[in-house]
Parts: sequence; structure tokens; C-alpha cells
Amino acid sequence: MILYPAIDLKEGRCVRLLRGEMDSATVFNDDPGAQARAFQDAGCAWLHIVDLDGAFAGRPANAEAVERILAAISIPAQLGGGIRDMAQVEAWLTRGVARVILGTAAVRDPEFVKAAARAFPGRVAVGIDAREGMAAVEGWAETTDIEAVDLARRFEDAGVAAIIHTDIDRDGAMQGPNIEASAALAHAVAIPVIVSGGVSSMEDIRAAKACGAPLDGVISGRALYDGRLDPAGAAAHLAG
Repeated sequence: MILYPAIDLKEGRCVRLLRGEMDSATVFNDDPGAQARAFQDAGCAWLHIVDLDGAFAGRPANAEAVERILAAISIPAQLGGGIRDMAQVEAWLTRGVARVILGTAAVRDPEFVKAAARAFPGRVAVGIDAREGMAAVEGWAETTDIEAVDLARRFEDAGVAAIIHTDIDRDGAMQGPNIEASAALAHAVAIPVIVSGGVSSMEDIRAAKACGAPLDGVISGRALYDGRLDPAGAAAHLAG
């Protein structure tokens, strides 16, 4: 399994939100490139980047910050937030992003997501952000009537590289991830599933590793910034 340290970008800075609320943003670093480099130096093998402003605006909004991150690291990074058409997918993959994450587009335009996955094998992931089991879109501002598992099954044979499953009510709350829901998703589809939302301790890391489901990795954010979770130790445990 892989530890994906999260860098959430708001107005060019590294922040963390509480349950996806933009007005709850806490700034942790004004220099995204330095933060990315610190995670790489700690032994992390991947990076998870979210353009929060882009997710709400429906178009990329932190391009300069993302480029500073990419220039600062040699490990691969996945990027989500506001990527809604093929031109944006191609642009980011060309500029050095290893994998793009399509969230709102997976609900609004699943055929586009499937086409992108075919055009760029292994480089397109689907972000499924769920509130009480139902998929949310537009930066989590709107909850749909589509169950997370049903949404995942739409892409079963599309060649999607991974599903990032986030329990919105756990995100940034430091109360532990919804491993049960992520595990159920991993058992329901053959696509690799990455757990996100609420991962805040080594106990959470161990629970994800030992849950018995074929999980691909774990995303953590706030706990890595405030010192509750050591990135080197967490990465090593998941990789071991």
C-alpha cells in the first residue's frame, strides 16, 4: 500500500479544510513546493494534490502552485480539482502530472471519463466523494442521489487507474477514516481503491493495512501537518 500525503491548494497555499467547508480552511504552508519536497524527503513515494479553488470554480485555479510542486519533486503526483474536459486532462499530463483525478465529471459526464481513461491508460483516476454513502460533486457543495458503489461500478471496465474514496464527514475531522465503506467499495469493484478522509494516526494506518480488503493506498493530510502522524513511519508501514 502507498501513503499519499495530501496538498490541498487554496489561493496558492497549502491548507486543510474541515469536512470540505472552504470557510474552515487552516493554512499550513505558504510554499507548496517546499511542502512537497518535505514529503518526498520523508520517503513518500507519491503525492496527492487537490486544487480546491478549481473544484468549486469548475476549472483549474492554482496552476502556478501546482507547477511549483512539480518542479520541486521527482516522485509522481496525482491531481484533482476542476478538471472537466479532455484538453485539461491532456494539458496536466503533458506538464508532468502522473495521474489526473476526475470527480464531478465522473457524475456529470461519465463517457468523458471513460474516453480519457482509454486515451491515457493508467493515468486517470476517479474521485468518489461520499456523504452518508451518496456521491457529492462541485467541491462537495452538492450531494447527488447516486450511491458511491453504483458510481464506481460504472467505470469497472473503463481502464480507470484507481478510485479515491473520501468520506466527507470524516475529512479533516481527525476521527479516523471510514475503512468499512472503502473496504466494501474495494470488494465491489476490481479497480484499486485509495482511502481518504480522517486518516489521523498510526492506528488508522494499521487498520487500513489489516482490513482484509485489496486497498491500494491511504491519503492523509491534516495529521501529517500537525505532527500526529509521521510521514516516514506511515509510508514505511504501508509499504512493508
